[in-house]
Amino acid sequence: MRRGCISSGEVKCDACQHLIPYPERYLAVDEEDGVEVDKGKTVRYCVECALKKGYAHYKEEKGQRILTFFLEPEY
Repeated sequence: MRRGCISSGEVKCDACQHLIPYPERYLAVDEEDGVEVDKGKTVRYCVECALKKGYAHYKEEKGQRILTFFLEPEY
């Protein structure tokens, strides 16, 4: 399960080990063996690592480019 979060300034990215400064966004996702699952170990990713891993993407909304950690709904 994915959770978009805001850093308290004490959160470290599990991929690159960089400290995520307050009030930057980060992603907390449950993974097992590097694959997203409903329940598993919670892994934290900074925006750059979430983009590299494919968990984040930019979309165009109301004329603005917006970062999202969530999947587009399938109809």
